[in-house]
Amino acid sequence: MPADKTPTVPALERGLTILELVAKSKNGFTFSQLASQLEFPKSSIHSILVTFERLGYLQKLESSGRYVAGLNLVRIATVASYGITLRQKAGPLLCELTQRTGLTAHIAILENNEALLVAKVEPSGIMPVATWIGKRIDYHCTSLGKALIAWRREEEINRLVKERRMLRHNENTISTLTRLKQELMRTRQAGYSVDDEEEEIGIRCIGAPVLGVSGEVEAAVSVSGTVEQIRTEDVARMGALVQEAAFEMSRRLGWAPSSRES
Repeated sequence: MPADKTPTVPALERGLTILELVAKSKNGFTFSQLASQLEFPKSSIHSILVTFERLGYLQKLESSGRYVAGLNLVRIATVASYGITLRQKAGPLLCELTQRTGLTAHIAILENNEALLVAKVEPSGIMPVATWIGKRIDYHCTSLGKALIAWRREEEINRLVKERRMLRHNENTISTLTRLKQELMRTRQAGYSVDDEEEEIGIRCIGAPVLGVSGEVEAAVSVSGTVEQIRTEDVARMGALVQEAAFEMSRRLGWAPSSRES
């Protein structure tokens, strides 16, 4: 069914209307104030408010009874804003990386202990890669995920594995903490990460970290292709190209070599 003929969801429309009102308000709204502004049933407004409050998208202030933006709403807005900044500053470099390699290129950030894709450039004339902006991917079996966490402290890695576990996709997937740490060490030594058919059989990916002003890893860039497109003997060359792109992206985000050394 064409998108323009697909019916919308009234409850979702009401919920988003309420979120937008609260997000744009400086002081928030009480239930009564929202009910007076919206032509929705009061029972519906109440149910939506309770749902958003329980999920952390809205917070009800005990002192005034006003609903204000919750931590999850702020988090989503922050991630979206940073994703836009990355696409604006690093987008041309992502296009250039695709042109140089003939492969699909991605940028991701670590959000809620998962790699979140925020940009993608796909060359024409090849089989599309099953990824999209907003897709969440695992940290332990993807080149983007490995590049994002490889420079984190050991206790952070331990906590990440304890909280998120390591989903096994196939026989190549890293499934133990010991093996993951070995792979992350190899990533740090090489300067780039490799997904060697660990998430999907027949697909190989190479990633590298993107640094922010502080010198910390803020994002990662990668190229993805079939094992025929990225042969074993091509990995080092592709890794160098991805590293070059990541270095320039880092520079455009405000990083300088001295900031990492300090």
